[in-house]
Amino acid sequence: METVLEVIVRPTEIDVNGHVNNAKFVEYLEWGREEWYERNGLPYDRLQAMGAATVTVNVNLNYRRECRQGERLTIVTRPVRLGRTSFTLAQEIRKPDGAVAADATVVLVTIDPTTRKPCVVPPELARAVEAS
Repeated sequence: METVLEVIVRPTEIDVNGHVNNAKFVEYLEWGREEWYERNGLPYDRLQAMGAATVTVNVNLNYRRECRQGERLTIVTRPVRLGRTSFTLAQEIRKPDGAVAADATVVLVTIDPTTRKPCVVPPELARAVEAS
């Protein structure tokens, strides 16, 4: 399932060049992923109850357009691939006119919270990824 989260660029997110600092884009993407988990009924405590946690192992982020203070940005998150112990989400940060400000692919691995070792993606999480 694709999810959409709207954010407003705050003054503390602006760098010396007068636009959103590059590191903030990574944070916006994280907020979008958290929204995806929540909308799929998979908050942190639910994953823990399944004996799993997810960790980000790769972020491939392309910066396309600058964003400025006060802009309303839309973070779109959708699953694109399911592996045995990992899954991939595609994300976009869109400007108010629909232009893509940034796009990313993010690979996450499921781990056993006790051993901290990779584990098979739990069925409930796998269904959410496959529902794309």
